[in-house]
Amino acid sequence: MRRTSHRITVILLALALAGGFALTLAAGRVCSQQAPEDKTVYVLSVEGPIEPGLAAYLKRGFEAARDARAACVLIEVDTFGGRVDAATEIRDLIFDLGVPSVAFVKGRAWSAGALVTLAAEKIAMAPGASIGAAETIPKEEKAISALRGEFEATAEARGRDPRVAAAMVDADIVIEGLIGQGKLLTLTAQKAKELGLADLVAGTRGEVLRKFGFADAELVEVQQNWAEKVARFLTEPTVSSILLIIGFLGLLFEVTSPGWGVPGTAGLVALALFFGGRMMAGIAGWEVVGLFILGFILLMVEAFLIPGFGVAGIGGIVAIFASLVLSFRDLREAAFVISFSLVVTAFIVATAFKYLGRSPAIGRLILRTSEAAREGYVATPERQAYLGRVGRTLTVMRPSGTILVDGARLDAVSEGDFIPKDAVVEVVDVAGPRLVVRVHEESEQRI
Repeated sequence: MRRTSHRITVILLALALAGGFALTLAAGRVCSQQAPEDKTVYVLSVEGPIEPGLAAYLKRGFEAARDARAACVLIEVDTFGGRVDAATEIRDLIFDLGVPSVAFVKGRAWSAGALVTLAAEKIAMAPGASIGAAETIPKEEKAISALRGEFEATAEARGRDPRVAAAMVDADIVIEGLIGQGKLLTLTAQKAKELGLADLVAGTRGEVLRKFGFADAELVEVQQNWAEKVARFLTEPTVSSILLIIGFLGLLFEVTSPGWGVPGTAGLVALALFFGGRMMAGIAGWEVVGLFILGFILLMVEAFLIPGFGVAGIGGIVAIFASLVLSFRDLREAAFVISFSLVVTAFIVATAFKYLGRSPAIGRLILRTSEAAREGYVATPERQAYLGRVGRTLTVMRPSGTILVDGARLDAVSEGDFIPKDAVVEVVDVAGPRLVVRVHEESEQRI
């Protein structure tokens, strides 16, 4: 009996010790979870136009801060604005950050920059800084309503007055004592603080960090890499238009001239930069580039392998334009940039044909003189002798090519029709040094 009670006592003591040890481990685990993390602040910059390249840079920086379990992300803002689609993407990235965020407006947070700033949990502004002036382009009710909704929802989610934020977008909003009818709201740093839009007015980064409790934090400045800088430059709407114009001109001149040369190479390089910038910015993927290449191949097949213009040519044009449209995030911007590029391309081509032919420099490359029969020019007797003769084509004629007549290889042109190789042709006219041919009637009947 005593032995049994002794065993029970030992078991209870062992269980008590095990329980105490487990509780100690649990307490240590809780303490380690509640212990403050290293105070590391990641610093990112929103400067210059807001566009997809900037969004790609901020996304990379936010991911690095999240992976490092940073104490805070400080976003320094100085921008006149930019694209709404890029601003809304950045706004969503800040909302999904998972790390406390502070926006420090060093100069201006206008237009799209105001939306990015409002997305941060805390806002600090430097003396002399301003925020607002979010005018939409174009000024249409649909665009204004959509952007106003974004501003209101963002301000509301961060505990700020949504009506003040909406007045930055919609000129129809009237706030007594603050903004009247027909004007967009722009706030100074002090006024933004008075209205509760900004939490702090501070002159330096160090002062901002000190006031928010990160005076001793280790700063990690996330710089833009070369790819992000290039992507920001190439995706700017003006640069995109220039690249498309060069691409269109290069391919147009190359298709209408024999061989391959500088225009085609320049066109392909420009288009490669156009699509490459969009791929680096995350706007387009390889499927868009593949669609463009498919369209280009179809056009080449139509131009060099298939007579006339049919399904391949139409399919090539559709594929190219579809790839260009899909390389933009916004259909409105795609329509504007592509149509503008086409209009400028057509103007340049028309101007080149009209005026460049008169240039002395071009005159060294282009034969301007003509030898008409009414001016006394006639074909040489040797050429005139081939009139009415029958031969066969040694090359495809579209419309120029080479024919074989009585054992002689001769340059000739068709009357504008496509003539395949090894076709029987008849010389129907002699214009100066050129022989004009058509498919022989008897041969055509046999076909």
